[in-house]
Amino acid sequence: MPKEWILNSAVNRFQLNFKKNVGAVSEAIRKCSPKNIEEWRNYYFQNVRSKEHIEELGKRLYVKVTEVIQAEVSEITLEDCINYMLQLVIDRTYDGYVTEIQTIYGQLQAELGIKIEPAPDEWDRLFNVDFYIKIAEKYIGLQIKPINKGIQLPEMFKEYALQEKSHQEFTKKFGGKVFYLFSTSVEGKKEIQNKEVIEEIRAEIERLKQL
Repeated sequence: MPKEWILNSAVNRFQLNFKKNVGAVSEAIRKCSPKNIEEWRNYYFQNVRSKEHIEELGKRLYVKVTEVIQAEVSEITLEDCINYMLQLVIDRTYDGYVTEIQTIYGQLQAELGIKIEPAPDEWDRLFNVDFYIKIAEKYIGLQIKPINKGIQLPEMFKEYALQEKSHQEFTKKFGGKVFYLFSTSVEGKKEIQNKEVIEEIRAEIERLKQL
């Protein structure tokens, strides 16, 4: 498996499996409609590319793996590997998280036409609140939840149950409710999935204004 992974990575990186090198194999095999692999092998070598041509690609692959990639690998240091893992786990994860959060609360702010502020760290720890809206001396809490396709409903309900008490404490202390904003990706763009919550927040804003 490790050998196959290396070969596959190199083939893709250097485009040795691209149409310009191996021909339109998907189209060719459908045109051939072979009954067995031997029939397909003969058809391919006679009508698409010669066996010698594919062997030459294999020789080029060998050079790429044993010369180019090996030279690149030899330059990688222990420090490079440590820094890469730190950046991957910490920096890139954080950058993606911040971008998603800013995108979602920015959409909500535009919809409501009212300023939304990042919650203090203490509120995040005590009340599980990411952002807030201030109405006079009252506060509405907002929590953004990225939703992945693989998420399971029982997991969501379990998390709600754990956070429900902290949200009740927020309402008791600051007067306003806490609302969940579900973030999902639509064609590569982050959007608020539960858009009905926007009207619920509007209603809460009006309620607090009347107090």
